[in-house]
Amino acid sequence: MSDSRHAPETPQPPVDSADRQARAKGEPRFPDGPKADPAGSHFERRIRSFQPRRSRVTTGQADALQRLWPKWGLDIDGQRVIDLTELFGNTNPVVLEIGFGMGEATAQMAAADPDTDILAVDVHTPGQGNLLGLAERNGLTNIRVGNGDAIILLREMLAPDSLAGLRVYFPDPWPKKRHHKRRLIQPEFLTLAASRLAPGAVVHCATDWEPYAEQMLEVLTAHPDFENTVPGGGFAPRPAHRPLTRFEGQGLDKGHVVNDLLFRRVQPPVPQRGQQRDQHKEQPPTG
Repeated sequence: MSDSRHAPETPQPPVDSADRQARAKGEPRFPDGPKADPAGSHFERRIRSFQPRRSRVTTGQADALQRLWPKWGLDIDGQRVIDLTELFGNTNPVVLEIGFGMGEATAQMAAADPDTDILAVDVHTPGQGNLLGLAERNGLTNIRVGNGDAIILLREMLAPDSLAGLRVYFPDPWPKKRHHKRRLIQPEFLTLAASRLAPGAVVHCATDWEPYAEQMLEVLTAHPDFENTVPGGGFAPRPAHRPLTRFEGQGLDKGHVVNDLLFRRVQPPVPQRGQQRDQHKEQPPTG
């Protein structure tokens, strides 16, 4: 769900073949690492905006998953509400990033802003291992890696007003018309996200797929819980805090247009007592 989905991985020996031969049937791939399906069958089946991708895990990524997952990993099982202060060990603001690819951009943002914690969620095992490795090598203690469905995380595991921001960079555009319903940025998703974002928190989306960018702009503009940070509306210039990744640079060289959207979570006005009475009078009779 990130631009890094097309980025080449650092060449290292794959471990999958030997790993499959060594593991007994039914034995977990990474005993101390992320679970294959953390939420299991506890929640309803629905159309998902992501598709798990199977690719080779390098020796370095596998090592990071085994060693660092118990410390910095989070399986999204939907069985509890997370205490973000406990998760990160501090009271810094927390930004949720949905879809981080191989994690290079996430690591750069974490290094540039150590006083902001990043809860980065993806289902791509090599990317999870790569980001954990980057965090360790660069001394980044403000990253936690979530494994699983971000919808379950938002709905079941995060408290209201607990997030200081939401980042969705280069999500899967699902370009075919019959697949548009799978796109993440939809009114229902924004309503859920708004319930977990503190007033003033910023939703930052970026995409190189122009029809999806137009849809994002339309649904964010129409949503009552968000306002465009750009005076007069429209797309925003790429902010300095979002790194220019390899994939994005290659796209720009080919003439692709990348659009950023920055919308602020607003607090809906509380109706005055007179307005509440008027609204009550306007309700149609029942029975």
